[in-house]
Amino acid sequence: MQLTQEQIDFFQTFGYLHFPALFSPDEVAWICEEFEYSIQHFGSGNGHDGSSRTMFGGPIEHRPRLCALLDDARIIGLCNEVLGEGFNYASGDGNYYSGDTGWHPDGNWNQLFAVKIAFYLDPLARDSGCLRVLPGSHHPDHFVRAQHIDLNNAQALFGIEPRDIPGNLALETQPGDLVIFNHDLYHASFGGSTRRRMFTMNLTRPCSTPEDVETLRQYVSVHSPGGYSVDTGAGMYFPTMLSTAGPERMRHLRQCADLHDELFPQFARK
Repeated sequence: MQLTQEQIDFFQTFGYLHFPALFSPDEVAWICEEFEYSIQHFGSGNGHDGSSRTMFGGPIEHRPRLCALLDDARIIGLCNEVLGEGFNYASGDGNYYSGDTGWHPDGNWNQLFAVKIAFYLDPLARDSGCLRVLPGSHHPDHFVRAQHIDLNNAQALFGIEPRDIPGNLALETQPGDLVIFNHDLYHASFGGSTRRRMFTMNLTRPCSTPEDVETLRQYVSVHSPGGYSVDTGAGMYFPTMLSTAGPERMRHLRQCADLHDELFPQFARK
């Protein structure tokens, strides 16, 4: 996949891109099947009752076909364009979502350091839990950041509901769509059901300078299995991701894996 200059400029300016029907119906079918197997056997999906979100780590890392999403030319091409060749895969989460999420960013790096790729496995509209974004809110000088506005307190501040924040955009999606957004972008979801299926891949730009490596160390110290005191049995990643990896995939795993072993020796690769 190669982005146009207009798409690159759009992502840099507004902080996200939406690709409708990037995956075919046949691909969606097996992705959903593999996701359901994973959340039932490696998450706690069989205990989900809708009262709260059910989440598990490394959703693509437990089954060989899902692991291979990291080898997919569309994913590789997109991440190369946005982050640069040699980008790092930094795990992700799989979910049965329930209810609203509220407004939040996934990071505050004040730069394009990390992105999230999101797969939504159910049809989602503006009033049934689709992703909402606040375009441009990843920029450090955006008014929400500059004025330290709590968007979830919008009723008290402005007399409106958080879902009605001016300028927010509802990204209605169908299974097979893909959304990528900057970790610093404010996003939310409102009005959804109690079993919305969604999983993510987190990725960072390749790190070669001491400053970038230190930022990645900060990232891995929090956004990793060790950061959540989870022992995968194989360090940063669950074993299937590593055992099925060829040299090209390992290029995107090695830097985070090495840092994770350094930060969490008690969970290091055996």
